[in-house]
Amino acid sequence: QAHLVESGGGLVQAGGSLRLSCAASGLTFDSYGVAWFRQAPGEEREFGACLSWRQDNAGYTDSVKGRFTISRDNAKNTVSLQMNRLKPEDTAVYYCAADEYGGGSWFGGAYEYWGQGTQVTVSS
Repeated sequence: QAHLVESGGGLVQAGGSLRLSCAASGLTFDSYGVAWFRQAPGEEREFGACLSWRQDNAGYTDSVKGRFTISRDNAKNTVSLQMNRLKPEDTAVYYCAADEYGGGSWFGGAYEYWGQGTQVTVSS
């Protein structure tokens, strides 16, 4: 059975950085497109960043473009999200997701597997 486990969340001041990691198990990781979504309190889940299984397509929502970078290490079955110049509006629970042979979708419904989430809080 596939599992995704996020780590690296925490409390950081505005302007700071965090690096989230997601460890995958129980699936052929290098055949999966991956993504990070986030959900702020009282808000719907929103797309953050994605990376295709071939690593030839990466996408970012406008609010994080230029500040966040998604990457993967297939040898370690991990996907990371480097978050720089954090803002209070980045405060949310961050989820990683995996989509078999995914080409990089912004749509949450495309992803078969999800982690449990990690909290990121950015103070002003």
